[in-house]
Parts: sequence; C-alpha cells; structure tokens
Amino acid sequence: MVALVMVLGLHGFGNFSFAEEAHPATTEHVADAAAHGEEAEPKKFDAKEVILGHVKDAHDWHLLSIGETHVTMPLPVIIYNPARGTSVFMSSAFHHGHAAHDGYRLVNAHYLHEKGLDPAKYMDGQVIAVDANDNPTGEKIYDLSMTKNITSMLIAAILLVVIMLSVAKAYKTRGSKMAPKGFQSLMEPVIIFMRDEVVKPNIPGKHYERYTPFILTIFFFILINNLLGLLPGSANVTGNLAVTAALAIISFIAILISSNKHFWAHIFNPPVPFGVKLILAPVELIGVFTKPVSLMIRLFANILAGHIIILSIISLVFIFGSLNKVAGYGFLPITILFNIVMMMLELLVAFIQAFIFANLTAVFIGQAMEGGHDDHH
Repeated sequence: MVALVMVLGLHGFGNFSFAEEAHPATTEHVADAAAHGEEAEPKKFDAKEVILGHVKDAHDWHLLSIGETHVTMPLPVIIYNPARGTSVFMSSAFHHGHAAHDGYRLVNAHYLHEKGLDPAKYMDGQVIAVDANDNPTGEKIYDLSMTKNITSMLIAAILLVVIMLSVAKAYKTRGSKMAPKGFQSLMEPVIIFMRDEVVKPNIPGKHYERYTPFILTIFFFILINNLLGLLPGSANVTGNLAVTAALAIISFIAILISSNKHFWAHIFNPPVPFGVKLILAPVELIGVFTKPVSLMIRLFANILAGHIIILSIISLVFIFGSLNKVAGYGFLPITILFNIVMMMLELLVAFIQAFIFANLTAVFIGQAMEGGHDDHH
C-alpha cells in the first residue's frame, strides 16, 4: 500500500505531459474563419493530433465522441501558488482552454497563437497563471490536479485492494487447506508462481518472505493499469514516462535499502587488477543508476508503442476516407482485422511487461543482498 501511495505522489509532482482536447481545434478554425468573413473549410483529419491527444495526460477525461458531441468528464484542478495560496475548481471552468478561471488558464495552440507566445516555453495542457488581460504572469505555481492518469491509477489501486481483500477473506473463511474456489482459484496460481518462480529464486534466504508482498504489489498494480489501458476511452497510465519513473524510483529505493557492505565493496573495489579497477569501478557505479532507468524506459516504451500502433491503424480508415469514401469503407475490414491481432498482442504484452518489471526488481534486490565470496564458504 505504501508503494501505491508513493507512485501516486511521485507522479503527481512529476506530472509533466498533458494533452489538449482535439475537438476544440475545429471550433477555433470555424470561429477564426467567421471573424475574417471567410467560408470555413472543414478541418482535415490530423492523425498526429488525434494519436498524441489520446496517449497524453489531460485535466479532463474524454470518454467518447458522437458526431460533433464530445462526452468528457471534468476533473478537479488543484493549483498551489506561493503568492495566492491554493485554488480548487473543476476543469470544466477552462471551457477546453477557451477561458481563464481564477487567474489561471489551460495552454493550447490557439492561445499561444493568439498571444504570440513561444511554443517552446509552454506545453499543451499546461496550467499557467495569467493577469486580468489573460497574459502570462510568469508566477511559479504547482499543479497538483487530479488528472486523467492519476484518476485511473486511483481506480487501479482501489481494484487491487478490493481484489486482494476478497482473496484474503476467502482464505480466512475457507482456510488454506481447502481447494480454492471462484476468483480465489484464479489468483492463487498467479500469486504462488510469482512467489516460487520470481521472488524466492532471486532473493536469498528467508528474505524472500519479506519482499513477496512488495513484488506482488508492483506486478498487480502494473498489470491492472496495463489492462485498463486497453479499454476504449481509458487512460494511458503505464505509457506515461512520469508514472514509470515513479515506479522505477520505488524499485530503486528498495534496491538501495536491501544493499549491504559486500555489494558496495564490489562496486567501489571490484576484485580485479588495480589498472582495470580504475575503469571498472565507475562503470559499476553507473550501472547502479542505469538499472532503474532501464525499468522505466522498457515499460514506458512498450506500452506507448502498442497504443500508438493501434491508433495509427485506426487512423488509416479516416486518412483513406478523407481521400475517398469508398477507400475508407474498403479499408475498414482490414483495420478491424489488424486491430484484433494487435489487441491480442497487447493483452500478452500487458502481462509480459508487468512480469518483467517485477522479475527484474526481484533480481536487482537479490543482487544487492548477495554476500561476499567468504560467506558462501
């Protein structure tokens, strides 16, 4: 449970990627054309805008679109300003980035163009402080908002707690000697496999019992978020670098806590000739920090790549459709077939990546706990 709280907290403070909604761009395009007395041309389908809009975090949750109607769920915006204190309101007050509220506004491409601001200094979906004329003040603020990713992680954490409590209740009611039934029979093989094939072989001695709950928490938390990310309209949690970085930091802290003097002696004083030692010691020290980085990048890249591929295949229908309606409908069966294959592959990847992250965390903890060569004798 502590690990879950740390993930949510670290992601909240490291939340640096937000998304603007794709649908306001069409309204802005029509409004600009009307202001200049021009006839508005229909906005062409922008695959890049749609894909990035779906995989990024956001201050509201876009559930679905029916024609020109967009169903979104506003989320709480929590801004701490050292000069003005804390402001709490719903993201709907921003009107999808068209209006400021309580001295803050949501940055989007239209606002940057209107104010002539440098896009390199601002990010889409970033909340900034503005004055009465809607110009940036440059004030330092801390965005602690309940974004789509944080909300999805809370849902995943609640699901994890409910699932584990239900399994624990089944053991308490029926006892451990009786054959598992129902949901308990589904979870027990997974838990036993993770304990006997992942934690126990990699963490020496009786220490594996202490680390089994931690490894299981990491595995199921990542797995649930991976599976939720495959649902239509869901959040791309484990495909967000801030989330995987928070998970990697938690694993890194566990590795450091588990280390002993033999581990650090091997890092700073490896058993090699002195000349080689001068080269090998810095390499070994760098390796300590690259381990969590590899955990972070591996999970982030695999999940994000899968989502982008699926969205790209779907986008092909609209790209062909914008050229010719017959071509769009003709490509639709191919898209459905490819997406079924990709969804099955992504389902497999969801389990594999959760397993790899948990397994490597156990391996790294076990390496940090290894004793010296004399201990084996």
